[in-house]
Amino acid sequence: MASSGEEIRSFRLKKLETLQKNGINPYPSKVSFKISEIKEVRKNFKKLEKSKKSLGIAGRVMAKREHGGSIFFDLLAGESFQVFMSKDKIGEENFNLFSETIDVGDFVAVFGKLFTTKKKEPTIDAQKWEIISKSLLPLPEKWHGLSDVEERFRKRYLDLLMNKEAMGRFARRSAIISEMRNFFDSSEFIEVETPMLHSVAGGALAKPFITRHNALNIDLYLRIAPELYLKKLLVGGFKKVYEIGKSFRNEGIDSKHNPEFTTIEWYAAYWDEEDMMQFTEKFFKHIVKKITGKSEIEYQGKAVSFSGKFQRVTFKDALARYAQIIDYDKESRESFGLIAKRFGIEPEAYESKAKIADEIFKKVCRPHMQKPIFLTNHPLEISPLAKKHENKNEVRRFQLIAGGLELVNAFSELNDPLDQLERFKEQEKMKRAGEKESHPIDEEYTEALEYGMPPAAGAGLGIDRLVMLLTDAENIKEVILFPTMRPK
Repeated sequence: MASSGEEIRSFRLKKLETLQKNGINPYPSKVSFKISEIKEVRKNFKKLEKSKKSLGIAGRVMAKREHGGSIFFDLLAGESFQVFMSKDKIGEENFNLFSETIDVGDFVAVFGKLFTTKKKEPTIDAQKWEIISKSLLPLPEKWHGLSDVEERFRKRYLDLLMNKEAMGRFARRSAIISEMRNFFDSSEFIEVETPMLHSVAGGALAKPFITRHNALNIDLYLRIAPELYLKKLLVGGFKKVYEIGKSFRNEGIDSKHNPEFTTIEWYAAYWDEEDMMQFTEKFFKHIVKKITGKSEIEYQGKAVSFSGKFQRVTFKDALARYAQIIDYDKESRESFGLIAKRFGIEPEAYESKAKIADEIFKKVCRPHMQKPIFLTNHPLEISPLAKKHENKNEVRRFQLIAGGLELVNAFSELNDPLDQLERFKEQEKMKRAGEKESHPIDEEYTEALEYGMPPAAGAGLGIDRLVMLLTDAENIKEVILFPTMRPK
């Protein structure tokens, strides 16, 4: 037995044939009359109505209401506009053809004069109409609906069409990125582009995607971060640079992670992590106020205020406060492994004390951090690209967390080429022990450092997570137009 969708498609194919038999192309290249934007027609409606001039509009039919010898229907093209069609004005043959062949979901153009109905609804009185794209499948609300959340992500085009909240979220995402560019450009940063294909998967601790370049006969990696290339630009004489773009990590998929994601990374010569914290705080206060119109937002039912000075807490103090690990330095790798298990974390044999501590922090501590807070003084072992604090096994690094989300990772950049090479060697030992996310040795990068890189600070911001925060989205898939999904 045919499904509802198949039956509807069969009916619509017959309507398509009817149009063709009447000499009508259901998929023309363009409309035969001039089209006005619905948004502009709405904006200037009174003036246009008063002129009594005919005009054309086009869009997707979203509703159709027949009343004997007349039809009301709504066209959607960014905004919606009501159309009135009468048999008397448009002619019986044209009227009947529209009635019999046009469905909700079809794209139609109409030409006519504007008027206001008794219910005060701006309307166009159609003098003629044209089909410009015949739909063969029904829109969700007219069939089974998009009740399956995964189906919304797989068929985002339908989600955008039927869900105003989804459309609004992605419009806001665009506004956020546009405002980011304005802020960085006005702060005298230069936007640059660096490679997506890397010969060494560096710049972060993550497992890469591997691909093959046939002409060069070498393996290449989709970038996990643009960091090392951006710092080479500091070596080359750029003072302030930023890049907005995709990175890729071959990791698990959950509500906060997608293998393909968008970041902005920025680097400033002659800054340290303190300068970067001040700049980051200024940036967030600006972007939140500009996008939302206020300094306090709500994320997942909890208030997140960006007014006042952002708090600070060290990595070790966060573990003490939220995970009751009172003295990080006195704990061993083994004791951290036991603590992790109490929190439902199963550490691998090769994972270091610092790596396990970081996993505990992510699961236990981070969800408590609703107000914007700078997490500082991370362990050296999990920060191979950051400068050390003097006389400490900690680095000059910070993360910005708000709404329980890690938004920014930043540090005072390590520019000592000998120290950097030793750090890479330590990471290589970890890789041989089984740590898949350790940083490989990048000799080209260390060579660049040997030519001299000025003291600098750099930061990376996950744009997808920022959009989550500013649109109150719980799942990262809600803010990525086409998230990575398992094929059906």
